Amino acid sequence: MNDFFYGWYLKCQSDTQTLAVIPAVHGTGSKRICSIQIITDDHAWMIPFSGHSYQRAGRNIFIADNRFGEKGIELNICTPRLTLIGKLDFGRLFPLKYDIMGPFALVPFMECRHSVFSMRHPVTGNVQINGKSLSFQNAWGYWEGDRGRSFPKKYIWTQCCFAGGSLMLSAADIPIAGIRFTGIIGVIVWRGKKYRIATYLGAKAVRIGNKMIRIVQGGLELEARLLEASGQPLKAPANGNMVRTIHESASCRAFYRFRINKHTVFAFETDKASFEFEYPA
Repeated sequence: MNDFFYGWYLKCQSDTQTLAVIPAVHGTGSKRICSIQIITDDHAWMIPFSGHSYQRAGRNIFIADNRFGEKGIELNICTPRLTLIGKLDFGRLFPLKYDIMGPFALVPFMECRHSVFSMRHPVTGNVQINGKSLSFQNAWGYWEGDRGRSFPKKYIWTQCCFAGGSLMLSAADIPIAGIRFTGIIGVIVWRGKKYRIATYLGAKAVRIGNKMIRIVQGGLELEARLLEASGQPLKAPANGNMVRTIHESASCRAFYRFRINKHTVFAFETDKASFEFEYPA
């Protein structure tokens, strides 16, 4: 068995609470282990499981007594550090028409491949975390995944559901065949329409730095700016081992602006953004 990781990221967010869950399986050589990472507005946990606890059935992942998939999430974790029990049901998913990686999905030996399963879907349910109740009514969810060997050395990722739409954007340092370039993937959903921005469609990062990124692709322009982080430590893969520490703000202050042909479609500040900024300041 080669060095590898495979994981999903499922975020559920109401007006007052955020819960992100990351079930994953990863390994090096012949060793395979599983984990579930939990992120809230102000805490993060990583719970290890044996590799034998992982099962997959269609679009469902099972790790021990926990289920993740198209219909929702069922959680049953009881450890000295974390007790988490509950069920969250998903409504109709909002998938993309084709792979977010485009033609890069066919390129061999990439260290990380990204998937987007739903840009926005209703979430209903309740969970108990260490005795604290989190209720999700009229809430929204987002669902993506990653697979490969390692997270990129440098990358930016952000996601946000908002009135009228949702968006995700990722820019990363990509090594292929001895060269490196900034790979970009992103989707803006606005009033029922999808706008895709990607390197394979001509997208360019005209600015990265000072906690902000601006992407231009023809007449499309997307800017994302991290205003106030609330980063929680997470574990990320490096050659299949979950030994790298990154920081995610699951619900933080950010600014977004989307323009078409220099016309501002939307521009807003929110405290419900998710952000990882793993580029030098």
